Amino acid sequence: MLITNANLITWGSPNQILSEHALYIENDRIRDIGPETELAARYPEAKRLDARGQFVMPGNICAHTHFYGAFARGMAIPGAAPKNFLEILGKLWWPLDKSLTEEDVRYSALVCLVDAIKHGTTTLVDHHASPNCIDGSLDVIADAVDASGLRAALCYEVTDRDGPERMQAGIRENVRFIEKLRADPHPRLAATFGLHASLTLSDATLDACREAAPEGTGFHIHAAEAPADQDDSLAKSGLRVIDRLEKHGILGPKTIAAHAVHVDAREIQILAESETWVTHQPRSNMNNGVGVAPVESMMRAGVRLGLGNDGFPNAMWAEWKTAYLLHKVWQRDPRRMSGYDVTQLAVYNNAALTNIFFPDAPLGQILPGAYADLILVDYHPFTPLTPGNLPWHILFGFHESMVTTTIVGGQVLMQDRQLLTLDEAEVAAKARELAPRVWKRYEDTFKRSNA
Repeated sequence: MLITNANLITWGSPNQILSEHALYIENDRIRDIGPETELAARYPEAKRLDARGQFVMPGNICAHTHFYGAFARGMAIPGAAPKNFLEILGKLWWPLDKSLTEEDVRYSALVCLVDAIKHGTTTLVDHHASPNCIDGSLDVIADAVDASGLRAALCYEVTDRDGPERMQAGIRENVRFIEKLRADPHPRLAATFGLHASLTLSDATLDACREAAPEGTGFHIHAAEAPADQDDSLAKSGLRVIDRLEKHGILGPKTIAAHAVHVDAREIQILAESETWVTHQPRSNMNNGVGVAPVESMMRAGVRLGLGNDGFPNAMWAEWKTAYLLHKVWQRDPRRMSGYDVTQLAVYNNAALTNIFFPDAPLGQILPGAYADLILVDYHPFTPLTPGNLPWHILFGFHESMVTTTIVGGQVLMQDRQLLTLDEAEVAAKARELAPRVWKRYEDTFKRSNA
């Protein structure tokens, strides 16, 4: 396929904006880029996709999300509103994840995948929980991802909160799925080992997970999202969360520690030295009232930081804008969290993180040999747009509604805002049928657990 009449945003190093260019895709890779006249002559038989002067750029990446939480949208929480993070878990998320059947897991994923395609997010790192549907749950999500055409890394969260049998089932599901993909690799699916958080994991369970994880596997865990995680860790072990995870061999260059809002200077040093990835989810942190992660301090210390959404809509430019603004108001300093810093997290670092899961070709760049994960953006700047000021055009001008076409691995998933791999109306209709049943089970579970 030859994409013509394009303005390419390469996100290379250095970034380039190439006007009146074309790119040639062969199978799942970008094979050639250059002036349109040259590539049209070079590939005269190629199927053409006319970009009509739109910007063509790498798709967005989400470094931490939760497909399973989709049915929480609009759902009422009985009784008084949760007043802290532990109450949010106990009143909302834990009764909800217990209410999911296999079909709910499938459609929770599908509605999120539709959302990602429409909003130009082409790669996602998901963290799943469904305590009454553990065995095979990652296959259900994988099938949905495969049908959508998107790219995703999956895991199941191990926790002690539902008893030893379900804890062991969670370990088995992670190991099974990791080994399945190692035996039969999929070009757009990857696996890691999921853990909930220090506050729901005993020392014995952490050791069991470390022992069970196949060689070379990293972990995906919530870490120090709220002060309660630190309080629990100190009470159980005398160690802070990051120190505790280091002691049990959980950290490392293939591990993702989501949030890290409440970490001290030594913990930041440990994260940097261990090359552990940290993901920042500002919309979620604001919504849960847990505080603001010391992102700039971690960046200065050499911590590898990416940007996720924690289950918020897969419009990653909205996460960019929140990060850009939140740190300014938190620090009362408009110089904080510059557009370059946001771009480093959302573009370059997210690409480096997800390349761990998909190492065969570069992600997040337009260059020969890179994965053909692309979006077309119908943006008409009324001021000069350059590689130097592009972050501020995205922050103040780009909107997810401007994404018209989404391509992953060379396959067109949406063209001119028409979804080609998933039927949005069917997915939404089925989800609306399932959601009231989920809400009823949630209410029953809530009453039992909060009696």
